[in-house]
Amino acid sequence: MTTPSPTSGPSPTSGPSPTSGPSPTSVPSPTNRPSPTNRPSGTSPAAGTTPAAGTTPTRRLTVAQALVAFLAAQYTERDGRRHRLIAATWGIFGHGNVAGLGQALLETGPKTMPFLQGRNEQAMVHAAVGHARHTGRLSTHAVTTSIGPGATNLVTGAALATVNRLPVLLLPGDTFATRPADPVLQQLEVPGAGDVTVNDTLRPVSRYFDRVTRPEALVPAALQAMRVLTDPVATGAVTLALPQDVQAEAFDWPEEFFADRVWPVRRPRPDRAELAAAVDAVRAARRPLLIAGGGIRHSGAQDALAAFAGATGIPVAVTQAGKGVLRHDHPADLGGIGHTGTAPANDLARTADLVIAAGTRLTDFTTASATLFQNPAVRFLGLNLDPYDAHKLAARPLVGDARESLELLTAELAGYRADPAYVRAYGEAKAGWERRVDAAFAAPDDDAVPTQVQVLGALDALVTDRDVIVNAAGSLPGDLHKLWRARSALQYHVEYGYSCMGYEIPAALGVLLADPSRPVWALVGDGTYLMNPTELVTAVQERLPLKLVILDNHGYASIGGLSAGTGAEGFGTAYRFRGPDGDFDGEPLPLDLAANAASLGLAVIRARTVRDLREALAEARAADRPTCVYVKTRTPDTVSGPPPAQAWWDVPVAETATRASARSAREEYDRQAAQRRRHL
Repeated sequence: MTTPSPTSGPSPTSGPSPTSGPSPTSVPSPTNRPSPTNRPSGTSPAAGTTPAAGTTPTRRLTVAQALVAFLAAQYTERDGRRHRLIAATWGIFGHGNVAGLGQALLETGPKTMPFLQGRNEQAMVHAAVGHARHTGRLSTHAVTTSIGPGATNLVTGAALATVNRLPVLLLPGDTFATRPADPVLQQLEVPGAGDVTVNDTLRPVSRYFDRVTRPEALVPAALQAMRVLTDPVATGAVTLALPQDVQAEAFDWPEEFFADRVWPVRRPRPDRAELAAAVDAVRAARRPLLIAGGGIRHSGAQDALAAFAGATGIPVAVTQAGKGVLRHDHPADLGGIGHTGTAPANDLARTADLVIAAGTRLTDFTTASATLFQNPAVRFLGLNLDPYDAHKLAARPLVGDARESLELLTAELAGYRADPAYVRAYGEAKAGWERRVDAAFAAPDDDAVPTQVQVLGALDALVTDRDVIVNAAGSLPGDLHKLWRARSALQYHVEYGYSCMGYEIPAALGVLLADPSRPVWALVGDGTYLMNPTELVTAVQERLPLKLVILDNHGYASIGGLSAGTGAEGFGTAYRFRGPDGDFDGEPLPLDLAANAASLGLAVIRARTVRDLREALAEARAADRPTCVYVKTRTPDTVSGPPPAQAWWDVPVAETATRASARSAREEYDRQAAQRRRHL
């Protein structure tokens, strides 16, 4: 399913190149949408009627019908390129939305608002978020659910969207506004508050929330929703709770409500004084380091960053959200920073006297839980569109759009160049790390069972800059952040703001819906697969050629490792039968995830050896239908495993315990925690 291409009306230009952002979602022509005179009978004034002089033309529709028509007419525009804001609507219907939004989507038709049939409400939000990220936050999807559990299932996806600053529109059904019967099916009763429903759980995880209890309230609510969705600072999950009786209520809507509306996505330039201070700070630094976050990607500032790094020689380390904004082979790219980062990036961070935090939220993984920046003289420059983030770590703020700010910095720093010895030293460290990556990816024995890192090595040898790798949780994000050779900003799609298991498969569908020409890979462990495989059915239904790689290691490998390192000895993390003592240390559970994927409609290729794996990945990449590569991975040894963590992460360890493992882990914790700093 793809959105129809335009035939007239606003003409979107071709999308950005792979180095500057995704192709735009195609925009339906306004002439393709039903007009007041060609809508189905009963939904508009009589054909050919003319409003009386001095009156405003209106269209009689239900609230749900009006909302769908309104959403179909919303566009974003940035840098002269126009995109459809709400490209499609996902839904699972129940009594709270079937006769409202369900009927409206049916009546409006797929040319106006394409509909996608989901299997899990949380997954539908993940798919919308994946679409939004791939399109540079310029296009997203809406998600409609019934009341009750359908609505509360949205909460995790909404939190993920808001944490990652990615737009998604949530349209949960709600209980009756008129309360003809109280309570109704699935209604939560709160004796001390008659106006509270389960949808209020979405308030803290939404950037905007409104409950539309009257038809006329839809107009301001819908406009505010679009404002937040298109605001590059305030965007995230937006919730319009829709009581089921209000959805079906008719109203005479002003025609202006349905006119095409373009929401410009602004690019504010930084303040002149802040820019001058930033230039002085860079010129005074001897060991500067730039940390690139997701804001670089969202701004489409990749080319500006490459030009800045090339002109100044300032090295660049990347967060999970920022990885790929420089190609892996750019001389200034040092790879990931923080707990899952590379040795060169973290070594420079420890000695840097100026850290330029560009488009990053500076989470604990990035700062190694406030232990990474050890130079007593270190200062910070916060280049961010959001003043809240620009001031973190007591930084000197440079508030503005990332692309605009980097271009201005590059121009103002004309003639400046980092010390040649510094540039040469980090270049040598980068080359040394590449040799470590080669060693980790290598598989000397083609007949051996591959390790997880060797799976990544086989994929790295196969893909081009057109491929997209989607991942979110477990041990894979750490290996990818340290080792993956990102070829473009669109290739590396790892959600680590919320690190949500189950994001990968639906998000990959969102990417495919945004850009079906790209090979899209969803990488999952067995724990993640068991949590949320349901949208594989949607991939089959929509004939989306998803490439799914399942790495089966019999449990929660990432948390198992963390548990072992914090004195909990891997408790409760293995997929095994109970042993004689009641612990989960018996034989592995007889799970066959490949058979499960096949039962959901995927073509499945089992890879038992490294040689099998290479052939299976190549076959999957060439497939034109949803295809799964299933591999049971072996535990890596000291040679084939990934390099260990290059920086700390603060996970508190039991302060008192009888077991030796916990006591030993606490000693190490106290040693690491003593290095924490307050940057003031």
